[in-house]
Amino acid sequence: MKEFSNRYIYTFSIIMVVAVALLLSLAATILQPMQLRNLEIEKKKSMLESIHVIATKADAEDLYDKYITESYVINSKGEKQEGIDAFDVNLRAEQKKPAEEQYLPVFKAFPDDGEKVIILPVEGKGLWGPIWGYVALRSDMNTIYGVTFDHKGETPGLGAEINTTPFESMFNDKTIFQDGKFVSVGVLKGGAPDSDPHNVDAISGGTITSKGLEAMLSDCLVKYNEYLSTNKN
Repeated sequence: MKEFSNRYIYTFSIIMVVAVALLLSLAATILQPMQLRNLEIEKKKSMLESIHVIATKADAEDLYDKYITESYVINSKGEKQEGIDAFDVNLRAEQKKPAEEQYLPVFKAFPDDGEKVIILPVEGKGLWGPIWGYVALRSDMNTIYGVTFDHKGETPGLGAEINTTPFESMFNDKTIFQDGKFVSVGVLKGGAPDSDPHNVDAISGGTITSKGLEAMLSDCLVKYNEYLSTNKN
């Protein structure tokens, strides 16, 4: 009798484990389209933020269609690549490829002030995980119109400050070329004067995240060098 009882309990446990696994799998399948939709909206909101347009979940798509009117993909030579949707390019996956094989998304935007802007995605590593963002450049392909950054797990009050307006606003009007040579934007511990065209202040207490962001900008933007150099207004 005891042996029968143990078998029953074991069988029941197996059935419950399988049932829970099936329910979780079903829930994941049902929720996946919603999760992908939310990620798409967050991506559009971030791009809009780089051109100083604040969107909500409700109006993000309409504002994206209004301000970001064109997108395409180029290679490291600045040549357009056909048949690829710039919005769907996974930058993290692209970075694992040789530089000459990477797809580089470009988004064209037209803010209300009449400026013609391009938005370039960037992605790198912070202290605790991935960091990413968007850099908007004016039509001279040199001057930063705006930026937005985000992170997966940087420390609140320290590295997480990359996703705050005071930090992001320091990049406005900085330039990524000097005398025709790509130099990117540095993030300096100890501070940079406002008049410095190529550097901003690092985050206090967030040195590793700051240097990771600096490396991200340099490593990602330099891949657009040919495109930017040949498309200056």
